[in-house]
Amino acid sequence: MTKTRVVEIDPLTRVEGHGKVTIHLDENNNVSEARLHIVEFRGFERFIRGRLLWEVPVIVQRLCGICPVSHHLAAAKAMDLIVGADQLTPTAEKMRRLMHYGQVMQSHVLHFFHLCSPDLLFGFDADPQKRNIFGVIAEFPELAMQAVMMRKYGQEIILATAGKKIHGTGAIPGGINKNLSLKERDALLKDLDQIEEWAKGALALARDYSMEHLDLVKSFASFPSGHFSLVREDGALDLYHGGFRAQDASGNMIFDHVDDQKYHEKLVEEVRSWSYMKFPYIKQQGNVDGWYRVGPMSRMNNASFIDTPEAGRAHKELRALTQGKPNNTTLGTHWARMIETLHCIEKIRELLNDSDLQGTDLVVKGERREEAVGVIEAPRGTLIHHYKVDENDQVSFCNLIVSTTHNNEAMNRAVAKVAQTYISGQPKITEGMLNHVEVAIRAYDPCLSCATHALGQMPLKIELFDVDNRLLDSNSQCV
Repeated sequence: MTKTRVVEIDPLTRVEGHGKVTIHLDENNNVSEARLHIVEFRGFERFIRGRLLWEVPVIVQRLCGICPVSHHLAAAKAMDLIVGADQLTPTAEKMRRLMHYGQVMQSHVLHFFHLCSPDLLFGFDADPQKRNIFGVIAEFPELAMQAVMMRKYGQEIILATAGKKIHGTGAIPGGINKNLSLKERDALLKDLDQIEEWAKGALALARDYSMEHLDLVKSFASFPSGHFSLVREDGALDLYHGGFRAQDASGNMIFDHVDDQKYHEKLVEEVRSWSYMKFPYIKQQGNVDGWYRVGPMSRMNNASFIDTPEAGRAHKELRALTQGKPNNTTLGTHWARMIETLHCIEKIRELLNDSDLQGTDLVVKGERREEAVGVIEAPRGTLIHHYKVDENDQVSFCNLIVSTTHNNEAMNRAVAKVAQTYISGQPKITEGMLNHVEVAIRAYDPCLSCATHALGQMPLKIELFDVDNRLLDSNSQCV
């Protein structure tokens, strides 16, 4: 019987939630298998059953403390249709959009600066004592300050629209429960110019890193894949609403402008024994070829254009790098993420100068339905909430496909590719070697808590065993 050694990264660091990687080496120290394991269980689809429909937008956002607004709004959009609110009032829709842009912007900033920038600024192999947010604060204090202030601004947007910075209550079935006062508007406008300048600087940092390390960006954990997202009716980037568009790795359209209520006609979720997270794929292509990616780069690939000037120009520059074809890089996602950050700020400016935000017509309703789907582009990618509600206004069915779940196959492939490139043939563990694997996963900004749930905290523990299962090397580090 062939014996293998197993390397574990457990848990992953600088990601939201808990997961681990296992890497199997054969007798020649070559990688025979590498997998991303989600070791926690998600129970929201079960325990949301029986809850009243107007409770759902508040309850489901407890899935996550990083992107609660995305779940709040996806659930609210589904409940809008349940109560027959097919068209919200201008005030309600624009308040929700403002909330969403603030959420996407602050989440992107948190991920880029706090979780990923240490790898970009110091290098993948840098000393882990330095390669963290505290190292960034020490060596790049101005950059760290900008990151904190940008995220704070996004949180202030959420406070003004949702009532709280985390787990707010602003969106309700059929609309919104408050408008934006002139005092709130003026306070947010006061700092916006500075926030936009910092966002342009962050975009330049991400772009320059990609261009200066172009060979690495093109090769590191990169592979051809399909891309899936919402787009507006005219094909523009729209993070709040739209129809489904999917392209293959070469830019051939798989489907376009599909009604979000019909997601189940296009997507299938596969279950595998070694992960609590599902593996979605496009039905017409099958489970072998139908996997795809979601998130900032997929949205850049699928969007025909971006309708805000600065982000629009940046989008054209990114697309020119691949002559308009889909960009299938993994590290390039940081560039795409910062384009979206700037787009959100430009949209925030538009909305803050729109008098509809001071309107008083906040809620509508119409003919009651029993089933509906709410879809939104969360920071990490397309988020789908599907509910059925009975005659007593109680939820009888819930299915959630979160952004990280869409990217499950892609993240596993990224892990395998990096492991084969940097670990095959190596007799001894190095921290930098394993960090390369984590860098690939971090590029997807995974939110493991959105898909899974557990209590407790685990240390980082990495062990290397020989072919006789004897421990050769290990290290541990609380992160």
